[in-house]
Amino acid sequence: MSPTCGNTVGMSNAKNLEASIDIAAPPGQVWEVVSDLKRMPEWSPQCRRMQPLGKVRAGTRTINLNKQGWKYWPTTSKVVRFEPNKTIAFRVLENRSVWSFEITPNANGSTLTQRREIPPSGTSWISSFGIEKALGGNTSFEVALVDGMNSTLSRIKSAAENG
Repeated sequence: MSPTCGNTVGMSNAKNLEASIDIAAPPGQVWEVVSDLKRMPEWSPQCRRMQPLGKVRAGTRTINLNKQGWKYWPTTSKVVRFEPNKTIAFRVLENRSVWSFEITPNANGSTLTQRREIPPSGTSWISSFGIEKALGGNTSFEVALVDGMNSTLSRIKSAAENG
């Protein structure tokens, strides 16, 4: 099967990525921040717009606009996990990656973990091609993503702790 028919095996060397931060706020307060997907551009250095199509819950679709340097690209996503005060996750439909925020209570408030999970079959050929040709290659793109995740978590921490 050719890549244009949907075969992605071997098309991506993308890795699962993860970052965490401790937040001096209870899970419900952190949830109020991370579950408001329209505010994602306030947190993420790559996201310029995330527009939910309806009330945010499992199954809600979003229209997104991302940016790296002078390059912009649209994506769409679907909320695939929605557990109030615990986790929210959305699958990017163009590349099948799942982005999630998981809130775990701790002694001083909460730990917030952000993940990017890649399915075992990899990402789509078009995503792999775009990352390789337009976004500097997978290694540098993933370094930028982890930096962005840490920045995102820091901004969410500030918002959750300072109301």
